[in-house]
Amino acid sequence: MKLSQSLLAGLVLAATVSMSATLVTKPVAYEQGGVKLEGYLAYDDAKVVAGGKTPGVLVVPEWWGLNGYAKGRAEQLAQLGYVAFAVDMYGAGVVTTDGKKAGELAGQFYGKPLMAERAHAGLDQLLATGLVDPAKVAAIGYCFGGSTVQALAYSGAPLAGIVSFHGGLIPVPADAAAKNMAKILVCTGAVDPMVGPADVAAFTKAMNDGKFDYQLVSYAGAVHAFTNPEADKFAAANGLTGKIGYNAAADQRSWSHMKIFFKELFGQ
Repeated sequence: MKLSQSLLAGLVLAATVSMSATLVTKPVAYEQGGVKLEGYLAYDDAKVVAGGKTPGVLVVPEWWGLNGYAKGRAEQLAQLGYVAFAVDMYGAGVVTTDGKKAGELAGQFYGKPLMAERAHAGLDQLLATGLVDPAKVAAIGYCFGGSTVQALAYSGAPLAGIVSFHGGLIPVPADAAAKNMAKILVCTGAVDPMVGPADVAAFTKAMNDGKFDYQLVSYAGAVHAFTNPEADKFAAANGLTGKIGYNAAADQRSWSHMKIFFKELFGQ
């Protein structure tokens, strides 16, 4: 069968568009509380739905700051078809590999409204892109970032769900159940010395008492930072061997659990 010239041209154009589709990544400058910040936006232009109908995912980094690892996770999410925004919690260009410095940087947020406020500023940037469906937005976070997405959800941020990867389990505020809009997935290491049985028990009680929609998955043999392939290097450099470390099985399983969770939230 001979194709018409117009149909052939259309097929060639479609193939060209498909071949030229790329992963779009760019820094985004913004500000919160007088601090100049720079987040990282990532999306696949072939998978973004016109009219702002694509699900969005906020990514909150570990206590090291917005480094290559967090940006890489945003890119992975973009490849799955989401619009991802990696939030800057510390200030433009502020990253470290020193555990003491990281502790100082992260320490200014715990137990304070600033943790949720700084994360919410990143959420505002994600929504401001005009690329995402405001009803289909989730947040994921790693270690310090895992604690941060909990705080963000408890503050009443408009999130369909959150995923905490090896995050510290922060106290659940008394008014969180009334404010929270998010389903919760906590992915934790079974032998994480920074998230002990008492922490898990307190978290579980608060979730049950508040009738939250939550899941807590514990991964055998996994310690803190189990998703980061560079965790062993960071551990050796900071005297944290045995406390933080990469676990390939837990990394893969938790990412798979996140994808199942997102399918429930977003239908894709």
